Amino acid sequence: DTAPDSRFQLWILSCNSIAIMSKKGGKTEKVEEVVRLGPKIADGEELFAVAHIFASFNDTFVHVTDISGRETICRVTGGMKVRADRDEASPYAAMLASQDVAERCKQIGITALHIKIRGTGGNKTKAPGPGGQAALRALARSGLKIGRIEDVTPIPTDSTRRSNGRRGRRL
Repeated sequence: DTAPDSRFQLWILSCNSIAIMSKKGGKTEKVEEVVRLGPKIADGEELFAVAHIFASFNDTFVHVTDISGRETICRVTGGMKVRADRDEASPYAAMLASQDVAERCKQIGITALHIKIRGTGGNKTKAPGPGGQAALRALARSGLKIGRIEDVTPIPTDSTRRSNGRRGRRL
C-alpha cells in the first residue's frame, strides 16, 4: 500500500463462506461475504481511470486503463459489437462498445474518466473517425464523470512520403 500505483491495481476480495454454530441445537447458518472488485476508496472520493479512444475509419477502440496506463481494465472495439465489417467504425458500434466499457468500470468501482482520443495520424488523416464522438458521448451519458479530454493523435514533425504520388489523388 506504500507505492502510489498499488492503489490503482485491482484487488479481488475473497468470497469465503463462514459457518457459525449456534449454542442451542448445533444448527449452522451460512454467511456469504460480498465480492468487491477494485481498490478501497472513501465515500465521496472519485476513482479516476483513463479511457483511450482510438477512432480510425475502419474501427473504434475503447480501452480503459489505470491512471499510469500500465494496467488494462477493459477493452472493447466496435468490431466486437457488430457483425458486418463495414459497421465496425460506425457511431452505433462505438456507442455499444462504450456502454460495455462503462458497465465494467462501474463494477470495478471507477467513477470518473480522463479521455484520450486519437485519430489515425502519421502521414494519414489527423481527424478522428466517425465513432470517436459517439464513444465519448456514450461514456458521458453512462453516469461516469469526465475529467480531462485530450487529443493524442500522433502528428509527425517530419514524415515518410505520403501516398498518391507526385500529382496527388485525382478525383
